[in-house]
Amino acid sequence: MLLQFVINGLITGILYSLAAVGFAIAYNTTHVFHIAAAAVYTAAAYCFFFAVRTVGMPVWAAAGVALAFAAALNLACEVAVYRPLNQRKAAHSVVMIASIGVLAVILNLVAMLFGNETKIIDNTIQPAIRWGSLILSRPQAFQLGLGIAALAAFAVFLRFTSFGLKARAFGNDPALFALFGFGDASTRMGAYAIGGVFLGAASCLSAYDVGMSPHSGMPVLINALVAMIIGGIGRFTACIAGGILLGILQALAVWRFAANWQPAVTFSLLLVFLFFRPQGLFGYKKRIV
Repeated sequence: MLLQFVINGLITGILYSLAAVGFAIAYNTTHVFHIAAAAVYTAAAYCFFFAVRTVGMPVWAAAGVALAFAAALNLACEVAVYRPLNQRKAAHSVVMIASIGVLAVILNLVAMLFGNETKIIDNTIQPAIRWGSLILSRPQAFQLGLGIAALAAFAVFLRFTSFGLKARAFGNDPALFALFGFGDASTRMGAYAIGGVFLGAASCLSAYDVGMSPHSGMPVLINALVAMIIGGIGRFTACIAGGILLGILQALAVWRFAANWQPAVTFSLLLVFLFFRPQGLFGYKKRIV
C-alpha cells in the first residue's frame, strides 16, 4: 500500500515538475514573475478538450495542437505585455500586476466559452496496468513515461544546445549578455515558447486523467512555485527534484492522514526551506552588493 502511494506521489511530482519547468525557464531567464502561466496551463487543457471532443481529433494530434497553442499563448504574453513594459523599464511589481491582469482576462474568457463546470475528455473506464500489488491507470502510465522523457529531454537540451547556454547566461547577467552582442529579444521569446510547451504538457497529461475547470491552473502554479523554491531559484533543472519531492511528500500525507493535509504539507515544507535553506536544494547563495 505504501509503495502505491509513493508511485502516485512520483507521478504527481512529475506533473508538478513539468509545470515548474514551464514557469522556471521564463522566470530564471527574464526574472518576470509570470503568474499568467496558470492561465496558459488552463487554456491549453481546454484547447486539448476542444480538439478532442468538438473537432474529433485523435488524442495524440489534439495534444500536439494544445502544446503549440500553449507555446503561442505564452509567447503572446511576452510580446504583447512583458516586452513593452521591459522596454519602458517598468518595475517588477508593475509587471507582476500586469501578469495578474492577463491571468484574469484569459480565465474569464475560458469560463465564458466553456462554462465553469468540470470538463472530462475521456469518461470511459480506462484499462489498468498491474505489477503485483501496484496498479497504474493508462493515463498514469502516460504521465509517468512521457513526463520522464520530457524532463530528460529538457535537461539535455539545456545542457548541450546554444539556446540553453544563452538562456543561462542571460538569466545570470543581462547586461554582460548584451555587452557580448547577443540579442535579448530572441532569447526571451525562446524561453516563453519553451515554457509554454511544458505548461501545455503538464496540462494535457493532467486533463486526460482528471479533467479540467477554469480554476485548475492556480493550484498547480502554486505547487510549481514551491517546487522551484525547494529545488533552487536560478537553477533551471533543480525544480524537477523539488517537484518530485513535493509530490511524494503530499502522497505520504494522504497515506498517513488524509487528502486535506496536502496544502499543510506543501506550505510547511516551503516555510522550512525559506527559514533554513532559502537557496533550495541545489541553489546557491547570492551576495548583495
